[in-house]
Amino acid sequence: MLSEESYLSGIYAYVGAASIVLIYMAWWLNRYWRASWVALVVLLLAALLLTPTNAGENITTFAPALIVAVFEALVHGPDAARPALRPLLAMMGLAAGIALILRLTVFRSRGVKQDLRSEPKEAT
Repeated sequence: MLSEESYLSGIYAYVGAASIVLIYMAWWLNRYWRASWVALVVLLLAALLLTPTNAGENITTFAPALIVAVFEALVHGPDAARPALRPLLAMMGLAAGIALILRLTVFRSRGVKQDLRSEPKEAT
């Protein structure tokens, strides 16, 4: 059985590693993709990696929902993974919604502004 200190150390290590992966993914994708697509991918990846859920029916501690869902599906079948998949899918939907809001507000394209000085003047 884990003590409280070892449980917290494991959670801190997992969240730290997931944060490093998210930062690296954002940096790497930002070199090739538009900012709105980077936000969508990074937010979806954050939802996959950082969503917590109960580790089991009679267990009160939290664990990453992706890991719980995979282990439950492999050990007890796909029906046992549903309680872990619900918060995971909800957070992925929230992440997609936030990415859409960012796309419509912060990352919207401003359109091409025409410079009146660069247009040729008509001969009069």
